[in-house]
Amino acid sequence: MRERWAAGGMARLTCTAGGTPDFSRAAVLTEADRLARPLGQDANTLLTGRSGMTGRRGHGRVSVGGSTRLLQASDGWIGVTLSRSTDLDSLPALLETSESITEPWRTLADAVRLRTASEIVERAQLLGIPAAELGAVAAAPPRSARRWPRRQQPIDSNLLVVDLSSMWAGPLCGQILAGLGATVVKVESPLRPDGTRAGDPDFFRWMNGLKLPYSADLYADGARLGRLLDVADVVIEASRPRALVQAGLDAHSRTDRPGRVWVRITGYGPSHPMRVAFGDDAAVAGALVGQSPDGPIFCGDAIADPLTGITAAHQVVESLNRGGGETIDVAMADVAATFAALPAVTAPPRPVELGEPCPPDLDAPQPLRDAEWVDRLVAARSEPTC
Repeated sequence: MRERWAAGGMARLTCTAGGTPDFSRAAVLTEADRLARPLGQDANTLLTGRSGMTGRRGHGRVSVGGSTRLLQASDGWIGVTLSRSTDLDSLPALLETSESITEPWRTLADAVRLRTASEIVERAQLLGIPAAELGAVAAAPPRSARRWPRRQQPIDSNLLVVDLSSMWAGPLCGQILAGLGATVVKVESPLRPDGTRAGDPDFFRWMNGLKLPYSADLYADGARLGRLLDVADVVIEASRPRALVQAGLDAHSRTDRPGRVWVRITGYGPSHPMRVAFGDDAAVAGALVGQSPDGPIFCGDAIADPLTGITAAHQVVESLNRGGGETIDVAMADVAATFAALPAVTAPPRPVELGEPCPPDLDAPQPLRDAEWVDRLVAARSEPTC
């Protein structure tokens, strides 16, 4: 267990700022393997692949991606993400100051030390800044509920998946299903493209390369999208629920399709639909962090994202195997807390060789079908059967 954690690169991503590795979360990789292997995936590659492509490594209380930090409040630790321009713009309001802030992280760290963790996090939530108290969320399984009739016939090879999600967790779920042979349609608004397009193009390709691109806006193309969703066997969403409800494209507005599985990925579950989360701060909420003599450090690279993608894909397959007809809510913080509840592992008694994170294989052939082909498929599936 510890040797795989070291050899596969996770120890390079879970270490102090000086590079001292931590092995306490090695059981996470073992459990992720248990879920990923039946799906034809290697968990180590899924957890370390982004870092393998970018060359980034762990930096203790600074996340691998650099946008999230662990900060010490007067009564505990919090994780705060400042990855968007809106987060930086909201920082003066968070700190209740009218002065310009030239060094965001230093200013924030100084202010946090004088306040309680809950005070900072509650105010951050009001402003839409991703933030979490360390260990605020307890382990909980995904929530499934019967919504449509179950499928009576076995699953065939023509599974149609509609991926409405963006960023990491949801797209990874869709990519895993595509790897299993499903036809996965990646819906992307021309007005608001997937945020990962602004980053490393290889990462976007890794998350979406096996999918069929489908350009459609929730509102301008609502009717066309509704027809697509009505014939889908699986739908993946990861947006704020209000957006789909307002567009009339949420699960409750769709026709009854026997066996459909609708997976909803959020930061904190249906009880907190508007709370924003990214992989690193969601991991902090679930206490999925490493250990050091000076306190907590980040575990892996935005680890709640890939773990949620793996968990969601596993849940979809399990649901399909029992006939589907369900909505499934998967919360990133819950997933992180579930993995954090695994027994901690002690450091190896002797030095072990540390491997590097594993970049993914991007040589898989790309789909040749286009949006017109998808529309023809929708039309064919919409025809009544005898």
